[in-house]
Amino acid sequence: MSVAYIITASEPVNQQIYRFLRQDIVTCAIPPGSLLSEKEVSTRFSVSRQPVREAFIKLAEAGLVQVLPQRGTFVRKISAKRVADGRFIREAVEVSVIRRAALEATAESHSQLEHNLKLQKMAADRHDSQAFLLLDDEFHRLIAQSIHCELAWETVENIKAAMDRVRFLTLSKVSPPESLIEQHYEIYHALVARDVDGAEQALRRHLQEMIFSITPIAEQNSEWFEKPL
Repeated sequence: MSVAYIITASEPVNQQIYRFLRQDIVTCAIPPGSLLSEKEVSTRFSVSRQPVREAFIKLAEAGLVQVLPQRGTFVRKISAKRVADGRFIREAVEVSVIRRAALEATAESHSQLEHNLKLQKMAADRHDSQAFLLLDDEFHRLIAQSIHCELAWETVENIKAAMDRVRFLTLSKVSPPESLIEQHYEIYHALVARDVDGAEQALRRHLQEMIFSITPIAEQNSEWFEKPL
C-alpha cells in the first residue's frame, strides 16, 4: 500500500512527485506491470497533470516506467540485465570514491558514518525496511561527500533504480539488514584504518551481494521480472 505523501513548497512539485512515485515503485507498493494514470496521480497529490507528466518522463529516464502509445504508462518489470549493468557501473564509480576516501576522509566524516551505522541498526531492529534502505543510501552518499564529490553519488543514484527494487525484495530473506550492516562496518573500519585496498575489497564484496541475490528473488517473484530473451 502506498504511503500518504505531502507536497510542500520546499522544491518543485514535479521533483517531489517523481521522488514519491520512485519510492512506491522501488518498494513495490506500486508493483511491476501496473498502469500509472496521470489523472489518478494528479488527483492523489491534488496537482495539475503537467508536473505529473514531467515526473513520468523522469521515471522513464530512470528505467522505471515505459510509455506505450495508445495504451498508457506502465511500471516496467525488473530486468536482470539492467540490474547487472547498474551494479557494474556503480562498482566502477564507488571503487574510485572509496580509495580516495580511505586517504582523505576526516575524523568528522568517520563520525558521520558511525552515527549512520547506529541508525541503520535501529531501523533494522524495528524492521523498518524503507528507513533502512534510505540509511543505506545515505551511508554511501556520505562516503562520496567525505571527498567532496557528491556528484559521484548522484551519478550512481541515476542508474540504480532497477537495483533498488531488487534490494528491497531481498531484505526479508536473501540479504537481511543485519548482514548488510556487517558489510558496512567492514567498509567503515577499513576507512578509519586508512586501508585503501581493504576498503576497496570490502566495498566490492558488499556490492557483489546483488549478483547472488537476484536469482532466488527472480524465482520467488517471477511475475515481476522480464522474461530473458
